Amino acid sequence: MMTAGQKRFQVVQVGCGNMAKQWAAYAAKREDVEVVGLVDINPAAAAAMAREFGFDPARCYTDLETAIREGGANLVFDVTIPEAHKQVVLTATALGCDVFGEKPMAATMADAAEVLAAVKRHGRSYAVMQNRRYNRQIRAARGLIGQGTIGRPGFATANFFLGPHFGGFRETMRSPLLLDMAIHTFDEARYLLQADPVSVYCHEFNPSHSWYGGHSSAACIFEMSDGSVFTYNGSWCAEGAATSWHGDWRIVGGNGTLVWDGTNDPYCGVVGGAGAGAFMREIARVEAAEEWNGREGHEGCLDEMFAALLEGRPAETDCADNIHSVAMVFGAIASAEQGKKIRLEVAQ
Repeated sequence: MMTAGQKRFQVVQVGCGNMAKQWAAYAAKREDVEVVGLVDINPAAAAAMAREFGFDPARCYTDLETAIREGGANLVFDVTIPEAHKQVVLTATALGCDVFGEKPMAATMADAAEVLAAVKRHGRSYAVMQNRRYNRQIRAARGLIGQGTIGRPGFATANFFLGPHFGGFRETMRSPLLLDMAIHTFDEARYLLQADPVSVYCHEFNPSHSWYGGHSSAACIFEMSDGSVFTYNGSWCAEGAATSWHGDWRIVGGNGTLVWDGTNDPYCGVVGGAGAGAFMREIARVEAAEEWNGREGHEGCLDEMFAALLEGRPAETDCADNIHSVAMVFGAIASAEQGKKIRLEVAQ
């Protein structure tokens, strides 16, 4: 029970690297949040974060359990590497904490299922950072689809072609595109279609001009739960004529097509009232309405996570939902390895 003057959320943040600064900055600005612990395997990183954001320098730890117990935490921010996510969530939820964490929710599909089961068993919540959902234009695109502007979607495709020279670990990963990046686009597809994947066929490859050691390119076909098909064509070794980091989208319905280039506002081309008997129907352009008043990116996603806790409901990116986006990633990799279409079955 909170005492007089105590803030509603006592937060332990585990992971104090560069990416974690966005999370710390957000926490520092919320009046209902008190950061009661910083955890990192590198003590200097935790100490540096405490100095930068004005947190208690005595609350720096290398062990998550100790930080939670000593700080009386009820919420954990997990900004660690994917391989650590499972243990962070298992520890935090067993100690009575809810968790907000960076994607992916786990490093393997088996770990994701174990995490989901643990969250349910302990009666806690675990929401995953999918910051690309929190974009004014994708919200407008979803609004157009939700209003029935193009009719029922039947075919969606996203093209993702960029040539980043990261250096470091990404250029030595076996599947850098699918493991490190594609979950953003896959999750966006689920959001836009409001449907989950039921099967996938994927061909993963590395072009001869690639500077990556692993497969930097992929073509995927997903069958979705609403009967639609989503295709993904992506490459991280595509120099020139780059798409947006959101990709280049086309979603076709029974009454028209939505187009979004990931940079400019989406629009629809829809069948007009005239020319019903014509070989090619008359098409009218429908612009998107401004529907999103929230913040974008990480802040928008964190706003939703906190709102869900305050309102006693699952977050939009709750792990029970997000596991379907994780399944798309690991399903695509498994399909490429096996050379065949595979079913995607997610235990709930």
